[in-house]
This record gives sequence, C-alpha cells and structure tokens, in this order.
Amino acid sequence: MNLIEQESQHTSGVYGKRDVCFVRGDGTHLWDNEGKEYLDFGTGISVANVGHAHPQLVAAIADQAATLMTAPELGYNDKRAQLLAKLAEVTPAGLDRFFLCNSGTEAIEAAIKFARLATGRHNFVATMRGFHGRTLGALAATHNAKYREPFKPLVADFAHVPFGNIAKLAAVVNDETAAVILEPVQGEGGVRVGSSRYFKAVRELCDKHGALLIVDEIQTGMGRTGTLFASEQLGIQPDIIALGKALAGGVPMGATGITQAVADTLKPGLHGSTFGGNPLACAASLATFAIIEDENLVENAREMGAYFQERLAEINSPLIREVRGLGLLIGVDMRVRVTPILQALMDRGFMVLNAGGTVLRFLPPLTITQVEIESLITTLTSVLRELHESN
Repeated sequence: MNLIEQESQHTSGVYGKRDVCFVRGDGTHLWDNEGKEYLDFGTGISVANVGHAHPQLVAAIADQAATLMTAPELGYNDKRAQLLAKLAEVTPAGLDRFFLCNSGTEAIEAAIKFARLATGRHNFVATMRGFHGRTLGALAATHNAKYREPFKPLVADFAHVPFGNIAKLAAVVNDETAAVILEPVQGEGGVRVGSSRYFKAVRELCDKHGALLIVDEIQTGMGRTGTLFASEQLGIQPDIIALGKALAGGVPMGATGITQAVADTLKPGLHGSTFGGNPLACAASLATFAIIEDENLVENAREMGAYFQERLAEINSPLIREVRGLGLLIGVDMRVRVTPILQALMDRGFMVLNAGGTVLRFLPPLTITQVEIESLITTLTSVLRELHESN
C-alpha cells in the first residue's frame, strides 16, 4: 500500500484531493514522494507567504518548541505579549486589542460574537460570492450554497447582497444591523477586488446606522496584496479585523483585532481558546513578520504582482476572459472549466489553485521571482494553446 492509498483508506472523505503526495518544501518549491519537483503557485492556500521551510522561521519554531510550546491565557507569556504589541503596531489604526485563536474561521466566529456583544444586535450583512469559513457562524456569512445547504439551519439573521453594490447594501443595513462583513478581495469567490470608493461608502453606511464593519483579511493579509493588509490600499477603517492563514508562516493561527470600544463590552469568560495564543504559534508569527520586513516581501508582492498580471494579460488565448487581482492574489477568469488546465499544469510541475469552476487562482510565495513567473507563463501559454486546438 502506497502513501496515497494509506491516507485514502482513513481520511474523513470531506476533501477532494489531487493524486499527489507532497513530502517536502523549500522556498517556492515542493517535492512529492516520488521526487518530482513543483513550483508552488498555491502556497497552501495563501499560507506559506514567506516560502516553505524558511530557515529563520524554522529556527524560531525549533527554539520555542524546546523552550515552551503551550501556555494558555490563564496567565501571561513573553512571546504572546510581543506578538500582541506587534499586531497593534501593524494593523489598521484603532485596532488595539486582539483575540488569538487557531484559524481564520475561528477569527470570524469571534468577530460575530464580539459584534453581537458590542452592539446588542444580531443581524448581519455579508456579500454574494463571499467566503468566511466553514464553522456554523462563519458558514452563515459565506454565500456559496454548496457549502451551506448540507448544514442548514445555520446561524440565523444573515443577509447577502452583491459585492460592490452600495445601493443593494444600503437597502438592507439599518438600525438593527450588528455588522457588515466584507473581504477586501473575494478570493474564493473568483478573485474580485473591491474599490476604495465602495469601501468608503460602506464605512459611512455603518457609521450612519451604528453598525460595525468587520473586514476579513484572512487571505489578503500578511503582504499578499502588496501592502501588509489590503485595508491600507482600500482606505478601510475596520471595527473588527479577522486574520489567519499566513499569520504564523504555516503554523495554524488566527486573530481577531478589535477597537477599544468593542473591547470595553467584553468580560472574562465570555469567549476562549485552549490553544489560542500559544507560545509556539506566537514565536512563528513574530518570525514571519520579521522575515516579511527584512526581505521586503511586501514590496516584492507589489512589484511581482503587477508584473505577473501584466504577463498573464499578454497571453493571447481566446480561452481567457479576464485577468484581475491585487498584488500576488491573482485570478484568471476562463471561458472554460479549469479542471483540465489545473491537471495539465500539475503534470508539468506547477501547483495552481482554482476559485470556482472557471477561475485559475495564483497565490505564490511572496518570494517569487520574475524567472519563476516566466516559467509559469510559458507553460500556461502552451497548455491553453493545446486545449484550444483540441476543442
């Protein structure tokens, strides 16, 4: 029995898996159990932003593992204190308090609970094509029916309106709305970028009705879009921010940032997490921030993202409808289903994701180079030509 057969025999069955077993990573590269090398344009779904097995991150994790791995918030901890101070320094102004957890969906769950407590209201507004996680509260905010339908009834009182349409939003936000939940870029929903004009209008609408603005930066954070957080580019001033994915460079971690006004409504015992804010994850997160700063990865994401989008737009293929994105969160909207394209790229040594049935999604490590991008462009051009000629 090989490794794929062994895992298939005992896995839960909720994942649709590709026929590959990754066993090693280094920078922008992955290797499977047969020794085949891949360029990684998926990065664990925007997790390994600093690349795989970065020596500085590995050293920080090893050192902390040999020192202290777990210390719940029954007391205080040095690494947790340092990380909280760092988050207050780098997140949008006014977010001074943070709940630390283990994933993005947990960060959204906390955001929903905190918004209810802070406002005394229970109605929420999210957007069509939005994705916020798979636990029941986060799933209620998520729009896609394929995720929602099997688990109904979900948490009640969530409405969904078209992303980018302020008139539709204004029609449902009122004095009974607890919060509006938005992604700066809808990643899972097809890589759709919100405009600064739209988000400014959303902020004004929330202020008018006393509703909170929850910004989901789980995928867009940690330099992915060409600024440390996409909120910086879009002029968003959140009351609550949800972080996850790349926050600790690959170690599971999430965080919910809140204003002091929201924090003032919270009391000990109202929420918690056994593993939240553990020293190992905090040390990994601190190392991740240091790598991003020391290696100018935000700037590289901005420059390589612009270059990558330009080169994708230059591919002369009738199968491409549109290229869109922000920084190194890029989508190519196709006129055909992307499954055979993903397989063809995998066969040629490229790990690429989808965002729905017809969108190729590119999320490379922020260390990606022009040479590596050109390698992908050459291969994708060839794959699309072959696919078009065969139809």
